[in-house]
Amino acid sequence: MKLAISAEGNSIEARVDPRFGRCEYFAITSEDKQQWEYISNPGASAGGGAGIHTAQELVNRKVECVLTGRIGPNAMAVLQAAGIKVYTGASGTVRETFEQYKNGLLTLSTTANAVPHEGMGRGRK
Repeated sequence: MKLAISAEGNSIEARVDPRFGRCEYFAITSEDKQQWEYISNPGASAGGGAGIHTAQELVNRKVECVLTGRIGPNAMAVLQAAGIKVYTGASGTVRETFEQYKNGLLTLSTTANAVPHEGMGRGRK
């Protein structure tokens, strides 16, 4: 199974970015951890719809599972429509999150756990 972890940097020791749509990178690997690939998130700098852009990028890359901290309803809808499993509550490093997933310690989500934002969504109430 091909999985993607939202990350603040492009290494296995990078911290997990809790923001799905606006994370800087994704660490992508298979469950057997043969090889890691790090991609910049094209949705990170989107003016709006970051979660949707980000989710579509992962669909296009044929990711089957996402590990992240929080995800909004629009991104969740895109991923669910594509049959991609989403695990939320991820924290620590990419390596630690991967191990938590392998050991069944992350929560499989069926609903979003972040609210949608207008525009950049930063600093707004």
